[in-house]
Amino acid sequence: MNFSPETHLAALERTVAFLEKDGQPASAVSLYRSFATTLEDLWDAVTNADRIPRWFAPVSGNLEPGGQYQVEGNAGGTIFACESQSHFGLTWEFAGDVSTVAVQVWEEEAGQVGLVLIHTALLSPHWDQFGPGAVGVGWEMAFLGLALHLADPSAPKIEDEEFAYSEEGRAFIHGSSEAWGQEAIVAGTEPEVARAAAARTAAFYTGEEG
Repeated sequence: MNFSPETHLAALERTVAFLEKDGQPASAVSLYRSFATTLEDLWDAVTNADRIPRWFAPVSGNLEPGGQYQVEGNAGGTIFACESQSHFGLTWEFAGDVSTVAVQVWEEEAGQVGLVLIHTALLSPHWDQFGPGAVGVGWEMAFLGLALHLADPSAPKIEDEEFAYSEEGRAFIHGSSEAWGQEAIVAGTEPEVARAAAARTAAFYTGEEG
């Protein structure tokens, strides 16, 4: 596996915020990264059903506003907003929980495009156990896959199991988990609680549990 965990960890900006959604306590986990490509290329990579599996996972359904989608082996939901080369929003429905994902893209300068993803969900026992890394690490792995794909579209996608058992993959997952734990502390979570959740997240993604 040929990538630098440190380089890709440093390329991401992470934010955790606590808020209310439908009158209930919720969290917003936000990721931002700049990619070396064009706005057209990035938009196509994140919205083209034929291209998404090359860096993320197969997606089926009607990928238009009001359409239903399904990520193979993962979440499904409804696309409730989309403006070409600007933004899209969808519900993220998995294991009985319904959250929302919003993605925005924009041209920053010649050859650089920004992407921000915000995953908003009600607080739950799952959050208590894993904290923001529960979704943050997964999305950060997706951002890594996207960056590698944009840099070399012909390269094969890194498979999840291969990634989790590789030296680089484990370093990336542990670094990401720790970074999300730190962001949870910044957002007001007790340090020992945040660090314990981050350790559980890393163990889950690497298969080191128990």
